[in-house]
Amino acid sequence: MAQKQKPASKRSSKTLLPMALVGTGLILLGAVAFLLLPKSGTATPTSQNTISAPSAIPVEVASPLPDLQLKDLQGNPVALSDYSGQWLLINNWATWCPPCKAEMPVLQAYYQEHQDQNFMLIAIESGETAEEVADFVARNKLELTIWPDPDEKVYAVFHNISLPTSWLVDPRGQIRLTWTGAITREVLEKYVTPLLEE
Repeated sequence: MAQKQKPASKRSSKTLLPMALVGTGLILLGAVAFLLLPKSGTATPTSQNTISAPSAIPVEVASPLPDLQLKDLQGNPVALSDYSGQWLLINNWATWCPPCKAEMPVLQAYYQEHQDQNFMLIAIESGETAEEVADFVARNKLELTIWPDPDEKVYAVFHNISLPTSWLVDPRGQIRLTWTGAITREVLEKYVTPLLEE
């Protein structure tokens, strides 16, 4: 006499449960692996000579510098074209942006060390009034050329959507490097300094 078979519904439920658990486990493992992978634009320390802090990595570009006209903290008209003939690092930032604030001391120290190499740094603050920016500058003891951009013109002129973003412009008015995110001193020395020494 043939043995009575178990109903198909019971067999499938016993088979599906372990498969569902395995599938869920694989999804969780994938999520953990994704979180542990180095993010784009960050450095992964592997030896004593590598950068130990996350940093934006500059990308080479070749495009003409668009002109931007604003007013400085004293209300005087200024323009990017005023700095043609020298290396120009333009940093777009905001007072409310944590990575922007974190990189300010790095940019200031780099500028102070390299300013005698025909090099200028202009930090353009997006969104705040001149008074608000001046107060931030005073509280943080910043010694940089800072332009307020309360109408956020830089976004349209540079087609920028992220902060902080920076552009390195050569003396001929060509953008040579750009990066988004806070940068370290080591990366500035690796990518920017050799261009300043051309």
